[in-house]
Amino acid sequence: MMKRVFVVALFAALLSFAGSAIAQNVQTAQPMFRALPPHSYYPTDSTPAAALPQFTFSQGVTPAVIVGTDPSKTNTTTTIPVGIIPIKMVYNNGQNVFDPNTKYSPGNLTATQMVAQSLIFQSLVDYNQGGTDLGKTQYEDAYERGNFWGYGVDSNTNYHLVFAKPVIAPDQTLNVPASEGSVISNPWSGIPTGTADINWFDAQLQTIIHKYKQIQPNVLPIFLTYNVYLTEGGCCIGGYHSANGPAPNGQTYSYTTTIAQDGSVPVFSMDVSALSHELGEWIVDPFTTNTACGGLMEVGDPLENEPAFGTHPYTVNGFTFHPQDLVFMRYFGAPATTSVNDWWTFQNFPFTRVCQNGQ
Repeated sequence: MMKRVFVVALFAALLSFAGSAIAQNVQTAQPMFRALPPHSYYPTDSTPAAALPQFTFSQGVTPAVIVGTDPSKTNTTTTIPVGIIPIKMVYNNGQNVFDPNTKYSPGNLTATQMVAQSLIFQSLVDYNQGGTDLGKTQYEDAYERGNFWGYGVDSNTNYHLVFAKPVIAPDQTLNVPASEGSVISNPWSGIPTGTADINWFDAQLQTIIHKYKQIQPNVLPIFLTYNVYLTEGGCCIGGYHSANGPAPNGQTYSYTTTIAQDGSVPVFSMDVSALSHELGEWIVDPFTTNTACGGLMEVGDPLENEPAFGTHPYTVNGFTFHPQDLVFMRYFGAPATTSVNDWWTFQNFPFTRVCQNGQ
């Protein structure tokens, strides 16, 4: 069974909510990721009607499958259909419920609405990176345009990779067994937060994927929780993406959580930070098979240890979003001229050590 996991392993002070809690050691806190190969819980169907749009990039890197069309050869917009599937997590026989369709804090929208109306899916910001205008577009599209600016986007200026307006599915309810999860005090904000074992959780997602025939390889289902972290021996996992089957016809999917903010300190996975991380990595490695740096081609991992978890704030209409910075292909060994301004990352983070040519 496979998953690419966006993980932060750190402490949780021993508190009890309705008789459940977990404890971690603050001295062992460190962000990390997990990766296992593609998997499938069910027999694969016949060749799908439409595969995920994809091309292969090999300039200075091990050939990598990337979502979209080749920017050196095309000058068009690729639109990815998206479904957001809210997951209601229920603990302790209903005493604790964490539902994305309840109000996100801060704000007046539900967590699901906040995500759907965020800069991930809406063109809310004009991204001018170091004097180069990448356009008023979605966050991941601006990142990808900067990622391949010198590989064709600078001349093929109509090149875009965007997400369609998300289709919101009905709540899916998961009753979390005591053996698979509990309720803890959030390590950053102190609010009650659910946990669930990632292997148990991923198995539940497979059942949901199999249930909905609308989920096809050209569609990206995004499973969303609110005030919940996954665990793998310790807390806290903010998201992961995975695939049932390899390129070109495997079914990709993503999971993210969004965590309420307290306004005083950065909170891991607040608003769209975990989602931006996972979608950036999904774009550059949709089937979790692209190799680099002795592992997978992770564009979010090198930055999530930085202050505020590597996020960069954008305030739109009074609400501040915190998408995470992401590395460009240069980080993995592509020519410096591949990326906008020869930068290493979308937000021009000053690296002192980078991964090149698989090292």
